[in-house]
Amino acid sequence: MEENQWLADRFEEHRPRLRAVAYRMLGSLAEADDAVQDAWLRLSGSNSGEVENLGGWLTTVVARVCLNMLRSRNIRREEPLAVHVPDSVGLALQIVLDTLNPDERLAFVLHDMFDLPFEEIAPMVGRTPVAARQLASRARRRVKGAEIPADPDLARQREVVDAFFAAARGGDFAALVAVLDPDVVLRIDAGAAHAAASMVVRGAEAVARQALTGLAGALRAFDLQPALVNGAAGMVMSRHGRPLTVMGFIVADGKIAEIDAVADPRRLQRIADAGDG
Repeated sequence: MEENQWLADRFEEHRPRLRAVAYRMLGSLAEADDAVQDAWLRLSGSNSGEVENLGGWLTTVVARVCLNMLRSRNIRREEPLAVHVPDSVGLALQIVLDTLNPDERLAFVLHDMFDLPFEEIAPMVGRTPVAARQLASRARRRVKGAEIPADPDLARQREVVDAFFAAARGGDFAALVAVLDPDVVLRIDAGAAHAAASMVVRGAEAVARQALTGLAGALRAFDLQPALVNGAAGMVMSRHGRPLTVMGFIVADGKIAEIDAVADPRRLQRIADAGDG
């Protein structure tokens, strides 16, 4: 019994890092927790006395579990993951990570974010260390190429976001288009139970139309509360104190370049629970 408790305590020491690895690999807190739990089951069923580096062993197990989940996700395209909006980390970064293939994502996340050497990464993807380095290099180029230089001035961000909501509330299509980048992307994650309401909308005019049809009416029924979402200007839409939608914005060069809206009830409940803690 004492040995089991010792093992459980050691695992809990590593859990935050394991969860961080899994989340950056999968982009879903629920799936990340599943991967970490899988690692615990494997640890508790193994001969842990033969493990010299428990942290490294657990990281490898979690990474392999996540890699299998990503590969399975690529096969089962019907899963409603394409418009999943991340919980934390940089919204733009997590969305770019979603465009990488599973091997690239693993190599980039483990090396660039968690400093794992390529000699340890290579066996996970069945490649040589040199090939694993090339995977990470390709991923790094794509990540850097997709980064949006967000406006660092939070007050300026807030002005632009407030102008967006004012235009939507007033039904002013031209004002909406004026505050949006021509290549703006809107992502709405309504959750698996409301998959039909999830969508990706691109372009200033299309996003402005969506704002007028899907947002203007809600603004009359919901309360708005300015908030920081991943360190940037955002908005919480609620009714009777219950959050119904959380919106994050990326503002660049005075215009909104990306909008990420979370309307998934389960994820919103986690946000509310975190706020109460």
